Amino acid sequence: MNWDDLQQMKLSEEEFARMTRYANCSDNAEDNARRGELLGFGGREVLVAPGAIIRIPREQVGRHVFIGLYSYLNGNVTVEDNVLIGPRCSLAAGNHKFDPATGSFSGRTEGDCDESIVIGAGSWLASNVTVTGGVKIGRANLVCAGAVVTRSTADYAIMAGVPARQVGRIDPVTGEYLWDSARQKDGDEA
Repeated sequence: MNWDDLQQMKLSEEEFARMTRYANCSDNAEDNARRGELLGFGGREVLVAPGAIIRIPREQVGRHVFIGLYSYLNGNVTVEDNVLIGPRCSLAAGNHKFDPATGSFSGRTEGDCDESIVIGAGSWLASNVTVTGGVKIGRANLVCAGAVVTRSTADYAIMAGVPARQVGRIDPVTGEYLWDSARQKDGDEA
């Protein structure tokens, strides 16, 4: 079945209601695994929560990956193994360029090598994280909720803020969070 066939399908009110309830109430491991299988990630243990939109080649998603509720992955994005992507994250490689001839942002840069995104193995993007084109998230990063990552990060970094900056690191031996001294002085914790 292709996209045109899907466009021609008409759902009954009952089918539509059942699908809507299913899409909004089925955020569990079994259904998330089924979504991953249906999207072509079979055998890699990729879990996809309801509402996630994944518009990247299947081979660019590693093993043991979770893609959270209503997250958006588009363009030249690579997600390495053992990555957690929280709800409402946006990873959109590519950009729009201003076109003086039209006076609008109609030109696209998607596909340019310098606009690709890589999420390093073992990383966790908490909820509402945005990663912009051209960024490589290092191995085993924690990107705190609401961060906007506009620059590549080191391995084992803890990133927070808009734009994101490194606020600590993770000890790769113990897993302990080591906060920057200014953060420790203020008494803040994760």
